[in-house]
Amino acid sequence: METTPSSDWDLPYYTAPTETIPTVTAPTETVPEPPRLPPAGQPPSPPPAGGGAPPPPRPTRGRVAALLAATALAAGAVGGVVGAKLTDDRPVTASPATVGRSVSTGPSSVLAGPALDLQGILAKALPAVVSIRASGPSGSGAGTGIILTADGEVLTNAHVVSGADTVRVRLEGESQSRAATIVGSDGVNDLALVKIGNASGLPTAELGDSATVKVGDDIVAIGNALGLPGDPTVTRGIVSATDRTLDNLTGLIQHDAAINPGNSGGPLLNRSGQVVGINTATAGQGLGFAIPVDQAKTVIERLRRGESAPPIGWLGVQTTDPDDGSRGALIVAVVNGEPADAAGLQEGDLITAVDGTPVTGASDLGGLVRDHRPGQRATITVTRNGQSMTLQVTFGSKPNN
Repeated sequence: METTPSSDWDLPYYTAPTETIPTVTAPTETVPEPPRLPPAGQPPSPPPAGGGAPPPPRPTRGRVAALLAATALAAGAVGGVVGAKLTDDRPVTASPATVGRSVSTGPSSVLAGPALDLQGILAKALPAVVSIRASGPSGSGAGTGIILTADGEVLTNAHVVSGADTVRVRLEGESQSRAATIVGSDGVNDLALVKIGNASGLPTAELGDSATVKVGDDIVAIGNALGLPGDPTVTRGIVSATDRTLDNLTGLIQHDAAINPGNSGGPLLNRSGQVVGINTATAGQGLGFAIPVDQAKTVIERLRRGESAPPIGWLGVQTTDPDDGSRGALIVAVVNGEPADAAGLQEGDLITAVDGTPVTGASDLGGLVRDHRPGQRATITVTRNGQSMTLQVTFGSKPNN
């Protein structure tokens, strides 16, 4: 059946306030050369004949630091069989991203480290990355997958195949796609397994250890960006934060590698070419988010056993850590018609406790919400306009869209 990609993206595109960062240039500093002293026990050397002035001091190089801003756009499956926009319906316009760092250092201050072997990473990981096209009654969409087993087991995002009755997978270097079936899907954790039919001897990805990921680590993203024909798109960046929360997804790896609609389900790789995350969403200012592979490993085993995800509570907010260092989860968006909206929670509220349990940050709130089941009630303590207040909320289930 011939299908046409939908014009809607199927991932939330969160926006953040624009911040202008000035470029700082350090002035050149001139340091005089210290006088040369004679060996011990000898008188000072006489001045040169003619009484000429001493030679001018040698300047040392100043250090100039250039701060480059990187721009990236939204990630997700192109088209989306079932949309997952949570805050608005604005279209996403893709544009190229540039990531760069330029540091000029003097002899006493050198940034050193091994260069990133990008070609070596791609040689190892690229053969195990596939493009996915899923279609169903509500439309079609494109995403990315990671081959886990030689007989064709592929990991991707649940939203890539949500609502699909037909799934096609194209391997690297092949012009024709292969038929695949959905083994299991976990919408709560946004992960799914699909199986390529009659496959054997396929290249497989090496799963790494996301617990070792640190802020500043080099990373590489591979994905079916924008569903463009041909080879996958490769971008690079660094880990900019860890343990982020978006909706009910917690512990996410935040990075600045450019990812676009279609990257969903694709790998986030470390400098050894190991998968440390599964790209799932973006926010404004060029931020991408990946599900840690350690979390994915648990879900993979459960999906292989045919077990469904346990039901968890859903609040319907997007939160972040406060900029002023306060403890709590700051609400930056409330989904219309969802439990938080019904309870009276508002953008700008600082959630400080759930049923009396302190909330230290956004990821902490995500864990507390996940501990509840749909239909359970809880008391939410918030600070609004400097005043503390409590609200009663009844948790729901995360909607499919």
